[in-house]
Amino acid sequence: MKMTRRDFLNVSTAAAVVCAATLLPVEKAAAAQQTLAAQNLLEQAYLYAFPLVIMDATRTASTNTRTATSNKAPINQFIHAEKLADATTRVVVTPNVDTIYTQAFLDVGAEPMIYGVPQTDRFFNVQVLDAWTNTAAVLETPGLYAITRADWQGELPEGVQRIDVPTTMVWTIARIVLSGQEDLPNVRAIQDKMQLMPLSAYQAGGWTAPAGSYDPANDFVPVKHVLAMDAKEFFDTANQLMETNPPAAADAPVLRELAALHVGPGEKFDDKALGLFSGLRWKLMLLQLKKKLQSESERYTRQMGQWIYFGDPIGNFGTAYTYRTMVALRGLGANTTDVAIYPKTDVDSTGTVLTGKKTYTLHIEADPPTLEKGFWSVTAYGESDFLIENPIDRYCVNDRSGLHRNPDGSIDITLSKEAPADTTNWLPVGEGDFHLFLRIYKPDAAALTDWQPPVVRTN
Repeated sequence: MKMTRRDFLNVSTAAAVVCAATLLPVEKAAAAQQTLAAQNLLEQAYLYAFPLVIMDATRTASTNTRTATSNKAPINQFIHAEKLADATTRVVVTPNVDTIYTQAFLDVGAEPMIYGVPQTDRFFNVQVLDAWTNTAAVLETPGLYAITRADWQGELPEGVQRIDVPTTMVWTIARIVLSGQEDLPNVRAIQDKMQLMPLSAYQAGGWTAPAGSYDPANDFVPVKHVLAMDAKEFFDTANQLMETNPPAAADAPVLRELAALHVGPGEKFDDKALGLFSGLRWKLMLLQLKKKLQSESERYTRQMGQWIYFGDPIGNFGTAYTYRTMVALRGLGANTTDVAIYPKTDVDSTGTVLTGKKTYTLHIEADPPTLEKGFWSVTAYGESDFLIENPIDRYCVNDRSGLHRNPDGSIDITLSKEAPADTTNWLPVGEGDFHLFLRIYKPDAAALTDWQPPVVRTN
């Protein structure tokens, strides 16, 4: 039978409909898979680069000044804090209120920086972090140290110990334990004995620190600043930083994948690589980030009664990129576990979320076991991860607080918004939800296994 033109068109149309019906789901599935792959790669790139970008933002805010003050200083100069952190402290989240900080952001691109650690009678150490938030060294022994990029070649003066850091940007955090306001002069005496200067200045016999610069645009809270970046600003910043703060050799596999987004040293990011709806995809990723970080970082948690803390490889993250970002977001500059652990709880003994609408008792059966010069504290934070404003400016209780002990040596701490009749053992909290950090510095790891952690009970 001969097929007419109309018959041919009818058959062709029917075939096209069948093909469309057959292929459309496949195309949709392929498009969905492609979108998911792009989203996953975008998240991977963000999680990889976030610690580097927030470290740089913290450096920018902390060095945004012409002269050194108690909370800012130009690059390569000390920021000697003159008091403990309080509710106005907004540079880093979850600041501790046990130690006086002396910080410095260093640029070791041109030459090493000489760091002098004095002799002390108390807990004192200097954490040396690279640009990716890894702990390169912890300085505790008195002496002179040359903090330098690992690829620097040169001779050091006799008696100066070399500390290699793989990046040009370095953050040093010295922590000096304080025992009450009356102890401040002793802490300041220690700060006065600390030294910091370029190697060439040390060899020349002295140094007059140059003036820095100030830009009102750089007066920002680092974490808020980074989270507000769009994709182009974020990855442009990351790519530029990677030029002088190179990724580790172990990062090569992930960088090969991120090259598809033009993320890496020497790359030029183009947000067109994100495809259609890139802005929406970026915002969606940021909204989902907190949940993703929490779920993927759970494998690094360690249980301690009703408390949870993050264990190794904290401070030396390797390729644990999600974990590294979670720590940078929640507690930038966290110590390695041999120096300190930070158990946290946001619930009472029944698993109910802690809130300032209730009153609680924190029962400490026995002091956390620590090694020589170790100490402990309990600090309250609001939902923002900052300290909670209160009428007596008390943000933590610790082993130096002069707490009343029960006849058996245990301690009961009142957690409430309103002050009890006796405020000696009172830790104020706000009216909203809050959480607690139990800091244990120089923990005795062997003894911790048999120690009974504190319990939070609703009154």
